[in-house]
Amino acid sequence: MKNGKPTWWSRPSSSTPPTTPAAPAEPAEDTDFTLAAPAPVARGTAPEPEAAPGPGTEGPPPGVPAPAAGPDAPAGPVIPGPAPEVPAAPAVPAPSAEPEVTAAVPVVTDAPAAPAPDPAVQPGPETAPAPVPAQTAAPEQPAPQPLHAPDPYRTPPYGEPGPWAPAPPVQRPVPPVPAAQVAHAAPQPPTAPLAPPYDPWGVPQQAPAEGKPPRKPRRGLALAGALAFALVTGVIGGGVGAYIERHGGISTVELPQSDPEDIGRAPESVAGIAARALPGVVTIHVSGGGSSGTGTGFVLDTGGHILTNNHVVDAAASAGEISVTFSNGESARAKLIGRDTGYDLAVIRVSGVSGLEPLRLGNSENVRVGDPVVAIGAPFDLSNTVTSGIISAKERPITAGGEKGDGSDISYVDALQTDAPINPGNSGGPLLDSQARVIGINSAIRAAGNSGGESGGQSGSIGLGFAIPINQGKRVAEELINTGKATHPVIGVSLDMQYGGDGARVGAKGKGGAASVTPGGPADKAGIRPGDVITKVDGQRVHSGEELIVKIRAHRPGDRLKLTLTRNGKEQTKTLTLGTSTGG
Repeated sequence: MKNGKPTWWSRPSSSTPPTTPAAPAEPAEDTDFTLAAPAPVARGTAPEPEAAPGPGTEGPPPGVPAPAAGPDAPAGPVIPGPAPEVPAAPAVPAPSAEPEVTAAVPVVTDAPAAPAPDPAVQPGPETAPAPVPAQTAAPEQPAPQPLHAPDPYRTPPYGEPGPWAPAPPVQRPVPPVPAAQVAHAAPQPPTAPLAPPYDPWGVPQQAPAEGKPPRKPRRGLALAGALAFALVTGVIGGGVGAYIERHGGISTVELPQSDPEDIGRAPESVAGIAARALPGVVTIHVSGGGSSGTGTGFVLDTGGHILTNNHVVDAAASAGEISVTFSNGESARAKLIGRDTGYDLAVIRVSGVSGLEPLRLGNSENVRVGDPVVAIGAPFDLSNTVTSGIISAKERPITAGGEKGDGSDISYVDALQTDAPINPGNSGGPLLDSQARVIGINSAIRAAGNSGGESGGQSGSIGLGFAIPINQGKRVAEELINTGKATHPVIGVSLDMQYGGDGARVGAKGKGGAASVTPGGPADKAGIRPGDVITKVDGQRVHSGEELIVKIRAHRPGDRLKLTLTRNGKEQTKTLTLGTSTGG
């Protein structure tokens, strides 16, 4: 077996054809033995003498069979020379009382015999040892003696004595093996060197293949591959991210949605009220006199009459155009029927329009604070805008207008207050109760920037909106439709509007120096005198001249009123019947 070292017991190969080796002799019964030269093997013809090994020849000791030559057994060098004398080995006693096994003692002849074949190694057709030629007869020599006692373990190649055996390596003792097995055991290769200790942090080393130079590490190639992979993945990831950002994902997104259902709503809900009222609400656009405006109105009857605020159509009072847009988007021209600045109400009419849906009118006397209400209008020209709230207060005396300076455009309203959002453009629109009935006409708001008085809708809503009660609006609208003018109830006095005390004081002189109390008028007949301070109307407290006017105009001409006044520090009560005046 080849292990990288020369095989000390191999013979050089020969070109002579192989012959069959002689069978080993039966062991003798003697208890001790000596090793002798191998017995000659008879051949068909006398073999040529074999060259005796000379000094320095490395070969197997006498009596040790040579292994069969093969591809793994290289031939050793042969140096001719005389054969050394080998002393006979001393007798070795048996190690135990067991049956002794003795080696076969071959018969010494004049020619050396071929070595006995090892049963463990059978020569093949290409590895059979070369035949040994017969030698001439030589004089008989004394038997060689071994240098030391035979090794009972007989581990080849160190089991036999000989001067050429190197010092054996240190080996651990093993159990003894019977001599019969040791004699025929196959030679064992030298023990392989121990592997170096394992280093878990070391770099694994690989032995280069024979005939090839060691492979250099390809760190540069690996680094370039990693960089290329990172670049490709970055480009792909960026593209996928951009696609997802633009299109919202790789797959189509479908969001959950409720199934269609009945769109009907309760009639008293805001949606129900709006659905019933919107067809009767219109958006009004007015232009003329170098100005224009937008407001709201609602249909009073199938004849095309529409009620709105006076300040909405004031620009078209002398010469101008009025157009009406219905909730379905259709538009029509309208003309002014009548208006009243004192009530801030006006009636217009559209012609040739069919399918009008008038709104039902309610009763403002039935309204209570806290009742829910809905306001519809066109704030900032946003048609069909619906807001909701409650009635915040009743009988709020407000005045609006006064831009002309002579007081001819001032309106006095005993209004309903609501927190439903009302903005510029809501003016003239309906204020509806829970039954979709009109209970007021949206007319004014109080804005945060107003230091005093109400505005006709020039600022944003802060939840302070005011509507003309429908009872008053109905009476005025009927008069405007029938006569083109509205009547105002009066008591026949001129008030001191500069009075700063509590109540409304009758002036000393009237307009243009006339009497402050109209002779023969309602106040004159009731006994009211200049300087009297009126503090109550039908038991309701008044704090100024404006409030007294608002309270009186909240009634119809001919209604009877009970006035409480103070004269010379004394309180008196007067009863009168309201007169009539034509408003402008």
